[in-house]
Amino acid sequence: MNDDEPREHPRVAVHRRTRVLLLAAIVGVLTGLGVAGFEEVVVRGLDALADLPLWVIALAPTLGLTVATLVLWRIGRGASPATADEYLLAFHDPRHRLGARALAARTVAGIATLASGAPMGLEGPSIYLGASVGDILQQRLPRVFSPRIRRMLLVAGAAAGVAAIFRAPATGAVFALEVPYQDDFARRMLAPALVASASSYLVFVAIHGTAPILSVTGSPPFSFKDLTAALVLGVLAGLGARGFARMLLAAKLVAARTSPWVRVPLAGAGLVACFVVTRVLAGENLTTGPGYDTIRWALDPTRSAWLVVAILVVRCVATSTTVAGGGVGGLFIPLVVAGALAGRAVGGAFNALDTSLFTVIGAAAFLGAGYRVPLAAVVFVAEATGRPGFVVPGLLAAVVAELVMGRTSVTAYQRVATGG
Repeated sequence: MNDDEPREHPRVAVHRRTRVLLLAAIVGVLTGLGVAGFEEVVVRGLDALADLPLWVIALAPTLGLTVATLVLWRIGRGASPATADEYLLAFHDPRHRLGARALAARTVAGIATLASGAPMGLEGPSIYLGASVGDILQQRLPRVFSPRIRRMLLVAGAAAGVAAIFRAPATGAVFALEVPYQDDFARRMLAPALVASASSYLVFVAIHGTAPILSVTGSPPFSFKDLTAALVLGVLAGLGARGFARMLLAAKLVAARTSPWVRVPLAGAGLVACFVVTRVLAGENLTTGPGYDTIRWALDPTRSAWLVVAILVVRCVATSTTVAGGGVGGLFIPLVVAGALAGRAVGGAFNALDTSLFTVIGAAAFLGAGYRVPLAAVVFVAEATGRPGFVVPGLLAAVVAELVMGRTSVTAYQRVATGG
């Protein structure tokens, strides 16, 4: 984190900073276009899948995992299914480059995984796409932009990916800066992250619109009971996120160490079992897709708490199974969905008439703990719901959840900042 480069003349520094911001804007525009196209293909695939017979929907993720594995092996020359982890690895290791071939392979593999209905998020490939754009541009201009500037462009690209896929520019900037370290931020990179997020967001919403991705209603009051419930929910979300994170880390090890001839069929069988369980319990396909429909399902106040908890467990198992099978996707939204379900289950005991309040608080707490990004989680809640009134209870729950989380995280590539 220390800046060991020689001091520049102020005029040279201003000129360099202007070039960096201009390039960050270019990264944002390219990322916004790429993410818009990526989402369009995935959504069309999911829409087509929804009209097919149930047995096809149940088996489709297995086909998606198979295609993803073949693409990573042939096109990616053995590339791993990692996406957000690749951004963190490249951020911390200047020797780890993000190339065009791997980008193409992981993008196609991500489409195969997500369009087949696997329970992961679109944000992982979006983060990776943006970070790769920034890294590739720096590789093309090595004499103009130093390795230190490369890290700025990686952050800018990752911020642009999150900003676009969630229609949340502030979340993109904060997440990209917060996620590389535990309990700290990547410093001196705020301006490029903001510029890239804003430009990516503008490009994306010009194509897909500005509607919030989470539809909730209400303007919660600041009652002592609700704030107390937020603290309780923070503790429970921290414990839940800790268990989910360990499941995901174990799943990543399985994906890395097990032959695809073994892990893909086993993962496919596991996903079929999860699909059948949710159909029996709820009568709906609640392990299919990123999980926005599952959140809408949970917001219905007639759902019993035990049923919501059961769906929470099954979805966590389904996502971990997809990761173990080598699926390419994000973990941001699975954490949000898990937190929303946890919040909905807990909320019924405190305020059965306001299911949206605790659903949103749970999402913030689970996400903040799982990725060690409490600030990004709260900003995401405000932007994604369009309801800033959820911020204070969400912040309380997110901080408590991270304290309970300890040093556990869904990624092994975060580092503890050394100061400077």
